[in-house]
Amino acid sequence: MQVQEQPSVEKPSLYDRLGGVYNIATVVDDLIDRVMIDPRLNANPRVDEAHHRVSAAGFKYLVTEMACGAAGGPQKYTGRSMGDSHRHLMITEDEWQAFMNDVEQTLDKFEVNQPERQELIAIVESTKEAIVVSPFQEGPVTAAAGEDGS
Repeated sequence: MQVQEQPSVEKPSLYDRLGGVYNIATVVDDLIDRVMIDPRLNANPRVDEAHHRVSAAGFKYLVTEMACGAAGGPQKYTGRSMGDSHRHLMITEDEWQAFMNDVEQTLDKFEVNQPERQELIAIVESTKEAIVVSPFQEGPVTAAAGEDGS
């Protein structure tokens, strides 16, 4: 008896499941508009200054490029690294959470289905380490003068 192999059915890429560049660009457009005016983010003077210095259209282009490429599309991200473009902004964990709330609101607005939503959030979360600056930590605790037996 010979067993026939089932042809493997390849799952469409996230890019294809989201509808390609036009749909992704529409979602990014809403997200960046939301982020640029978010008072929780603009309370950070460095972020506020950057939001007034950079072109929203250019920002949307680069984020669309990045999202499409990360989702399996043909686009290649041509911007600076996440660390190079964000570290100087001193973004905190609370500001990251506010940004992620903006992401959730945008995904809700466009009724992005759960599997795709989870994949998109994972893509965004993969950038966190390069973007969020840990709070400054004090140096190691040292013995007070005279306590070390000298």
